[in-house]
Amino acid sequence: MKEKIYKIVASALGIGFIPKGSGTFGAILACVGVVGVHESVGDNAFLYNTILLTLSIVGLWIGQKSAAYTEQLWGEDASKIVIDEVVGQWISLCFIPFSWRNLLLGLLWFRLYDIFKPFYIRRFEQYPNGWGVMLDDVAAGLWANVSLQILILIL
Repeated sequence: MKEKIYKIVASALGIGFIPKGSGTFGAILACVGVVGVHESVGDNAFLYNTILLTLSIVGLWIGQKSAAYTEQLWGEDASKIVIDEVVGQWISLCFIPFSWRNLLLGLLWFRLYDIFKPFYIRRFEQYPNGWGVMLDDVAAGLWANVSLQILILIL
């Protein structure tokens, strides 16, 4: 039973089994979750950000456990493991005012940082036991968040 749960979590409800672009689809799933949270709480920014931050922390914790287990089955940072993209995408949108524009920009920034891994993001991949899988996307999410915060100030 625990094995199935880890596989479901690590693959973000099976999205990791999509043959091409599973990371992007995982990030899109996270955006769908953000829309769902916003639709549930409306313009209550405190509740919205509290839920998003909680999802990120819980996702990081359970994602690390799932990634550590599934790495043994599927290989190191296998494309089937996309819970890291979900968590990174949530982080990229924490404390960002909800709008469709911000959602799309957050997705774009996150995917750019996740794919190209500038600013030493790649170094996080070295951590063992599922942490490397998760932490590089956490770093990409943080960079995306900062970039989006700056962009919001400029626009």
